[in-house]
Amino acid sequence: MIQAPIEKNEELELTIDSVTLEGSGVGRVDGFAVFVPGALAGERVRVHIIKATPSYAVGKLLEVAAPSPHRIEPDCPVYARCGGCAFGHVSYAEELRIKERQVLDALTRLGGQTQVPLRPIFGMETPDRYRNKGAFPYGMTDQGPAFGFFAPRSHRLIPVTDCRIEQQPVCRAVAAVERWAKDCAIPPYDERTGKGTLRHAVARVSSTGELMVSVVTRGEPAHLQELKAALSFADSLYLNRNDRNTNVIFGPSFSLLCGKSTLQETLCGLTFDVGPQSFLQVNPVQTERLYFAAVDLLAPAESETVADVYCGIGTISLLLARRAGQVIGIEVVPQAVENAQKNARLNGIENASFLCAPAEEALPKLVTDGYRPDCLIVDPPRKGCDPQVIDAILTSGARRMVYVSCNPATLARDVKRLTAGGFTVEAVQPVDMFPRTGHVETVCLLYR
Repeated sequence: MIQAPIEKNEELELTIDSVTLEGSGVGRVDGFAVFVPGALAGERVRVHIIKATPSYAVGKLLEVAAPSPHRIEPDCPVYARCGGCAFGHVSYAEELRIKERQVLDALTRLGGQTQVPLRPIFGMETPDRYRNKGAFPYGMTDQGPAFGFFAPRSHRLIPVTDCRIEQQPVCRAVAAVERWAKDCAIPPYDERTGKGTLRHAVARVSSTGELMVSVVTRGEPAHLQELKAALSFADSLYLNRNDRNTNVIFGPSFSLLCGKSTLQETLCGLTFDVGPQSFLQVNPVQTERLYFAAVDLLAPAESETVADVYCGIGTISLLLARRAGQVIGIEVVPQAVENAQKNARLNGIENASFLCAPAEEALPKLVTDGYRPDCLIVDPPRKGCDPQVIDAILTSGARRMVYVSCNPATLARDVKRLTAGGFTVEAVQPVDMFPRTGHVETVCLLYR
């Protein structure tokens, strides 16, 4: 077994060279990587080693001997304990530079690209209060039952009802549910024993200011009239029953307690009916920038056919259909396909159709059966594209494609395969969809 050059419980000083998307500074001791959460590039820090493996170590930050000029005081009282944000201790301009560098490093180091046509990242003018939807778990904390978020890499709940990246109506709704639960002695659900009642509060606010709230419980809770009174300011209130021993938020049973069954949302000039389970990106400002960037880079002509793989509820498909001849969307989730079809009708779009099937099955079959799209767009989950999807793209004859990614590492892996198969990276546009967190979206244009 290889012996690490440093040991657990050792204290040492080191200089930080770079920062990961998770918010950890990376320093080196004789070439050996040490990850230090909360440290910034250029800082000289003192750390206590809490984990040592043959390939890397993790250190707890004890002191910043020489702070970075980009270090700021976090404006959130629970930032040091909550696992939601990674960059509350760094200026927003530096956060954007970190995310740009991570995209560039992934494409060069993992993706094998010698030339990366990287465009400046799309940041936000105001990177606070951008989330229009929040899901808050309810549980026992040191201060008693409360809503909150989990501490990093744990299921220890940190009490939070006012989050700086959530829009204020969302936080108001969660606080109201918490007051109801405490006033009516509704016990929190305990995932270890499977007992208790209240599990989650999920709230969404539309672009017109309408509010939808879903309260998730095990079993049928008492005091529903009091719950409706506590949330009388909401435009839609659902009760969701989830009796399963799972960390999935929603169960299968929704009951509309009062108000509207759906809200209407406008995005990129299109109208969408939004229910409690509808998937839409939670940052409407950056979502529009992301989607318009994807469509503008792909630039479909009126005569062209487009395949939208992993299309979700068809947001990008419908945008493409306004410019292309024909669009086929592929999505595995039945409800998302139903929403896509409904949204196409709602917007009077007739040249978009949707297949409900796994992408790794549907696209290869279409190509085998003779389907030859002029161009493609893929927007896969964090794990990236299935290998069968990449193979089908390479044999489809499509001359150009856009890859929308939420994970620079899997984007780089897939780009490496696509460029080995004849594609060239023509443009890379990072988008900061989730400021203060360790996530970055990327739109990548490739030509054959």
